[in-house]
Amino acid sequence: MNSTFLKLNLGPQHPSTHGVLRLILEMQGEKIISCEPDIGYLHRGMEKMAEKMSYIRYLPTVDRIDYLAGFFYSELFCRTVESALELDLSERVKYIRVLLLELNRIASHLLWIGAFLMDLGAVSPFFYVFRERELILKYFEKITGQRMMNNYFVFGGVRHDIFDLDDVEEFLKILQNKIQDYNKIITDNPIFVQRTLSKGILAPDLAVNSSITGVNLRASGVKLDFRENDYLYKDIEFNPAVLNGKDSLSRYKARIEELQTSSEIIKQCLEKLKEHTNFRNDLVNPINLKLPTGEFYSQIEAPRGLASCFIKSDGGTSPYRLKWRTGSYYSVNLLRHLLKGEYLNDAIAIAGSLDIILPEVDK
Repeated sequence: MNSTFLKLNLGPQHPSTHGVLRLILEMQGEKIISCEPDIGYLHRGMEKMAEKMSYIRYLPTVDRIDYLAGFFYSELFCRTVESALELDLSERVKYIRVLLLELNRIASHLLWIGAFLMDLGAVSPFFYVFRERELILKYFEKITGQRMMNNYFVFGGVRHDIFDLDDVEEFLKILQNKIQDYNKIITDNPIFVQRTLSKGILAPDLAVNSSITGVNLRASGVKLDFRENDYLYKDIEFNPAVLNGKDSLSRYKARIEELQTSSEIIKQCLEKLKEHTNFRNDLVNPINLKLPTGEFYSQIEAPRGLASCFIKSDGGTSPYRLKWRTGSYYSVNLLRHLLKGEYLNDAIAIAGSLDIILPEVDK
C-alpha cells in the first residue's frame, strides 16, 4: 500500500460514538479515503432469545432494543401479536398509545440534540435539553412506574387508563418556548453552522437505495412518513418535516421541526381523549398464549426510521422465528458513503447527525 495511506480504527470504544462501534478508516493525511463499519461488539441475541421465551415473557425485553424509544418497540411487538389474533383496540387506547409514542419521540430527539452538540464540543445544550426531557420522564414514571423500559403496552390494550393530562398540556407550553431558545442558541450559531453545513451530503437516490427512512430520509427531500398510513394515526392530521439540504445541518433542523410535528399530534390526542372517555381493554390471557400458524408482520415510524417486526409461528407458545428491522442498522452502513472524501475532524459530526443507537444495530 502507498506509504501515504494510513488505516485508523475509530472505536470500537470511542468517547464520541454512542455505543460500541468500530469504523475502519483509510486515511490520506486527514482525509478519509474509505470507511468500513464493523459491528457486532454489542450483540445481545434479542431475536434468538425470543425463540425460547413465551410471548408475555419476551414483551418486557423489547423496550431495550432501543432504550431511548422503548414505547415504539413495545407497540410494534404488541401490534404484531394483535394482528395475528385479529384484536381491535378501543379508541381511547389508540390515542393513549399515540400520545405516549409521540412523547417518547420528543424525548428521544431531545437527547439526540444534546448528544450531537456534545459531539461538536458544546456542553451547555446537553443540560438544556435534559431539562425538558426530564419533564417527559417524570410523566412516564407517574403513568407507568418507570422512567425507561416502561412495559406499559400489553396485548390488547394498556396496563391501565391514563391520567393527569394537564401535565402534558403544561409540558407542550414549555416546549414551545424552549424550541425558540434552541434556535437562538444552536440553529443560528455560526460555529455550529460551519461544522454541519454541507457536511455528510446524503443524496435522495443514495438514501432510497440504502433503505434509509425516517428523519434522515426526509432531511434529503424525500417525503415518506409511515405514520401517514398507520392505523393509530388515521384521525390525526400532521405535516411531516421535509427539508432539501441533504447535509448534517438539515438532519438537525428536521428533528427540530419534528418536535413541532409531534407536539401538534399530542395536542390532537389530548382533544380525542377528552371526547373518548370510555376506557376499555380487550386483553387476552397471556398465560400459554399461542399465535395461529403462519407469518405475521407489522411496522411503525420510530424516531430512527422504519422499525418492523416479523414473527413466524408454528402454533406454539413461543415464536418459531422472530426478526427485527431497525433504522439504525441501515444508518451505520450509510457511513461508508457519507464519510468518503470527508475529513477526520468531521467524522463524528457526520456520524452523530444520523442518530445511531448501537443496541438497535446489534440486536
